[in-house]
Amino acid sequence: MKDTLIDLDFSELKAFIATTDRQESSLITILHMVQDTYGYIPREAQYIIANELKIPTSQVYGVVSFYSYFTENPKGKYQISVCLGTACYVKGAQDVLEAFEEELGIKHGETTEDLLFSISQTRCLGDCAAAPVIMINDEVIPKVHADEVPAIIEKYRGIENNANI
Repeated sequence: MKDTLIDLDFSELKAFIATTDRQESSLITILHMVQDTYGYIPREAQYIIANELKIPTSQVYGVVSFYSYFTENPKGKYQISVCLGTACYVKGAQDVLEAFEEELGIKHGETTEDLLFSISQTRCLGDCAAAPVIMINDEVIPKVHADEVPAIIEKYRGIENNANI
């Protein structure tokens, strides 16, 4: 996904950097702030950080790409995790994952262009008795079947539409 889908304001980042000692040792702290503020670490933010800390952009990118906590891809407002652990897989979780991908027009690891939904796969959500299980943000949804996916998506689109009224 490209940063051009949304217009980002980096004034908060620049103000935060101004509160640091502007040393290389501040890099991780600054990256955490960017991840927490924007939900990911856009390339433009990496350029700003490198410039402000007077370090190569490749060094900033190296840290971003090394740590799994950091991501360069924006996450959707609603992050859908589909459990593909053994119990869930046996009970049809792969079909559920494919239904989400088809319904949203994206693959796991991607985000819809409106930044509303992201899909990821996980190995276990800890509720094998309720397999197949998905999680949307912090809500665990048990015993999901592929034919329920359109209604689940519609529920969250409805929440979003009501929030915008």
